[in-house]
Amino acid sequence: MRTTGMKRAIVGAAIAALAMNASAANAATATATAKAKILAPLTLTNTSDLDFGTIVSGTAASTVAVSTAGAATCGSGLTCIGTTSAAGFNLGGTTGAAVGISGPATVTLTSGSNNMTASLTYSAANMTLAATGNTFSVGGTLNVGASQAAGNYSGTFTVTANYQ
Repeated sequence: MRTTGMKRAIVGAAIAALAMNASAANAATATATAKAKILAPLTLTNTSDLDFGTIVSGTAASTVAVSTAGAATCGSGLTCIGTTSAAGFNLGGTTGAAVGISGPATVTLTSGSNNMTASLTYSAANMTLAATGNTFSVGGTLNVGASQAAGNYSGTFTVTANYQ
């Protein structure tokens, strides 16, 4: 009987050893790579302001539009003189990177207690950065009130560029 018990013990030990080896034989490994991409800080510089020129108001409300290329359209009943320009910006960063451009939809121009509102138009909402940098512009349409009060009107708006 001792040999039967001993045989069982040996067989049990052999099965246990095989089970341990089977586990190691079924083990799998894999490697992964840790990565990081560093982008140069974005640079955004204003090169020109949005200028609606000099406007002589009329008896009815009207608009003056300046395209993103700087061309002006003077509304009915207004007289527009002088030079106009779109706001211009230079953008730099990592070549080939995608960048989103954003800013407000309107800007308020004030002179003392008087004001006018301009809706803004952006030449680009997204761009891929070139090695030489990129440019974009902002035009707008100024709402001039009937018999708008005389004055030097101005207002500011902030444009933002973000990597996408």
